[in-house]
Amino acid sequence: MTANAPDGPRLFAFDLGTPGHRALPDSWPAIAMAASETLDVELDAMVAELVGHVGAYLDRPGSEHGGVGVAACWYGGARAVAGPLLDAAGRDRLDPHGLAHLGAVDLAPTVADTLLATAAAQIDADPDDRSKGARARALRVRAGVERTCAEVLEHVGRALGAGPLCHDARHARAVADLTVYTRRHHAERDLARLGSLRAAEAAATCDPAKATR
Repeated sequence: MTANAPDGPRLFAFDLGTPGHRALPDSWPAIAMAASETLDVELDAMVAELVGHVGAYLDRPGSEHGGVGVAACWYGGARAVAGPLLDAAGRDRLDPHGLAHLGAVDLAPTVADTLLATAAAQIDADPDDRSKGARARALRVRAGVERTCAEVLEHVGRALGAGPLCHDARHARAVADLTVYTRRHHAERDLARLGSLRAAEAAATCDPAKATR
């Protein structure tokens, strides 16, 4: 697990075969993502082994690549949420407004799919991030896919109303899960980070002579 040490954030390894830890019952009361069993854990005088240097866990290229992987999971969640709308279309139960929402739901995941496919190819070509593009790529992909998920949630909800949320347990669970999971995206904070990276790139390539004109 990660924790803040006196010298900064570090990664620690614990032997769960030894005493001194316990999961706290009912520490995840939310309905969303309940199947993940993401409980809080209480540690009591456990011995931990340091893994890597300060910040190693987050600074490694794999951390950014993993962020893209999380976005791929969001994308899968969006496809699950869209299922009832596609089913209604197959049963010819959509009015013109519903068809417009279906069109929007068809477009949004197509954009996310392109982002993810491009990112996957770039990661495979440069797994060690020698090009130093992993951080901006992860921020870009996560922002794009999160926006896709938000659009799918909105359009499916507006097209189908409360019915599936009240009578289709699987759909209601998918909507709740995706709503919570995409909040791992830090919204405007991540967009600001991406903007800062792009601004630094622009400053590094800017012609000083032109900049003073």
